[in-house]
Amino acid sequence: MQKTSASTWIWFLIPSIIGVFLFMIPIIYNGEWVVPIAILANWLAGIVTPIILWVAVAVLIIAALGSVIMLFAPKKASSERGFWHDLFGVSLFWTVVRVIGALFAVMTAFKLGPEAVWSGDTGGLLLDPADGLVTFLFTIFIFAGLLLPLLMNFGLLEFFGTMMVKIMRPLFKLPGRSSIDALASWVGDGTIGVLLTDKQYQEGHYTKKESAIIATTFSVVSITFSIVIIDTVGLSKYFLPFYGTVILTGLILAFVMPRIYPLSRKKQEYIDGREFTGEEEKVPAGYNSFTHGVENALTKAHANRNLGKMLTDGMKNVLDMWFGVIPVVMAFGTLALIIAEYTSFFQIVGKPFEPFLALLQIPEAAEAAPLMIVGFADMFLPSILASGTIASEVTLFTVAVISVVQLIYMSEVGGLILGSKIPVNFFELFVIFLLRTVIALPIVALIAHMLF
Repeated sequence: MQKTSASTWIWFLIPSIIGVFLFMIPIIYNGEWVVPIAILANWLAGIVTPIILWVAVAVLIIAALGSVIMLFAPKKASSERGFWHDLFGVSLFWTVVRVIGALFAVMTAFKLGPEAVWSGDTGGLLLDPADGLVTFLFTIFIFAGLLLPLLMNFGLLEFFGTMMVKIMRPLFKLPGRSSIDALASWVGDGTIGVLLTDKQYQEGHYTKKESAIIATTFSVVSITFSIVIIDTVGLSKYFLPFYGTVILTGLILAFVMPRIYPLSRKKQEYIDGREFTGEEEKVPAGYNSFTHGVENALTKAHANRNLGKMLTDGMKNVLDMWFGVIPVVMAFGTLALIIAEYTSFFQIVGKPFEPFLALLQIPEAAEAAPLMIVGFADMFLPSILASGTIASEVTLFTVAVISVVQLIYMSEVGGLILGSKIPVNFFELFVIFLLRTVIALPIVALIAHMLF
């Protein structure tokens, strides 16, 4: 291993340790386990609550208008496109999505048009200044955009990428560096995992297949959200077996999903068209996994000593997430919630689950069947609906676990994936959601029957 200066070691260790602490180490705050980045986001949210609704509406309108204008602007070669051109120069489909997101935001803010759009169960749920998802994303994106480089730019991913490849590649068909994405999601938040995966994909570290697998397999909700869910169904005293079941089922799904459609069909090529060869992960002669990982990490840290560039790139990340992701969450999230609240679509689609649940001897199968599908709109809906209609602890436990391990829900993770560059479309997300549900149910049902 080459000799390295003490300053390079400092550039590797200090930012990486700070990044791990902010994004991956839960601490007790106000009686709850929370990662520090969420505390910062909530702190800022409390300060900007009086204006955040109008900031959100303004950004959604600017995103829509900018995209409409760019539709009619002269087309430029990719080499000539600047940051602002990339920010607003999206396809016709995504321009329409941004316009719909802006319309829903205006209707919700001013309570215009049908109540189905702006009620507290649909658009109002997303745009609530106090605890709405869209308004929360504004603040989390500021810190994530500015501080994610602490995890990405100073060698942490390179170090763990080399160390973990012998575990992640054979088990989950993923590079070793994805272990950091997975951990950031599990102990931090699924949104952080999606954002980290998207940036790594855009920078050429993940192939199309790898980014799709990570985003749809490891972007699990945080421990904090899991506590809320098990509490909602009145089984908080069973949190440890509940979360243990979530982890076990999640790992089984992470093993199975990359090996079946649609993830198995994704191309093993990078965003620039390069094919994955496997040479990227080989340890050179004279090195072992640890020494090679350290050298890769120090090389990365040495190349990223410019804090000014880090802050500039961070602000660009923030704007990219504000204008690119939030309109998608507002548009798809509101539509999914309208369908869930005002139509019988999920009841109809969920009907085939009734005999399946009965076969697994889940009590109150008819009442539980729609809850297997409604989580596609929002993760909280199954637990909220179950708490008022279902008495069986077996069924409540099953619904709670399934709602977490389904992972894809349009009001957050699903909307974020669609708004990112990760190559997964709406149909594929729905198929992945259904497959995760069908595969997980027998596992969760078995454990539920053993517990109760």
